[in-house]
Amino acid sequence: MYCKQCGEKLTLRFCENEGLVPYCDKCEAYKFPQFNVAVSMVVTNRAQDKILLAKHVEDDDFILFAGYIKKGENAEKTVPREIKEELGLDVVKCKYMSSKYHSKKDVLMLNFIVIVEDKPLKINEDEIAEARWCTPDEALQLIRKGTTAEFFLINAVKELKRKI
Repeated sequence: MYCKQCGEKLTLRFCENEGLVPYCDKCEAYKFPQFNVAVSMVVTNRAQDKILLAKHVEDDDFILFAGYIKKGENAEKTVPREIKEELGLDVVKCKYMSSKYHSKKDVLMLNFIVIVEDKPLKINEDEIAEARWCTPDEALQLIRKGTTAEFFLINAVKELKRKI
């Protein structure tokens, strides 16, 4: 790890109440790790009996919809923006569920269950190769196993089954 300000190699140093934290000897400062934040969305229809999964252009597996939070934007604004950009749909309601650090992409994922309006999809073909409405059980079978998306989907399906 290197300092983002000066490029100096960081060392681990004890910081009271924090434990071992990267430290820059040149800047004489602790450098707490920073990473991106994104939203992950379990998209449902109004009846909440169908879940929409996607295959991105560069991927063969079905996954959840997701998007990075832009600087100055909050998660609640990112969700409808991403849904509009990728699917051409408006969000009727969204509910925060949980978060999980996704080490593969060094990002903190904030997961939401999202209810969208019932109308035809306008898929952004630059990003999405396929989108498919599934029952909750079908979605659990199709989602890539052992992933952050599967973790979020399992929790969302439990929540949806309580309501259905």
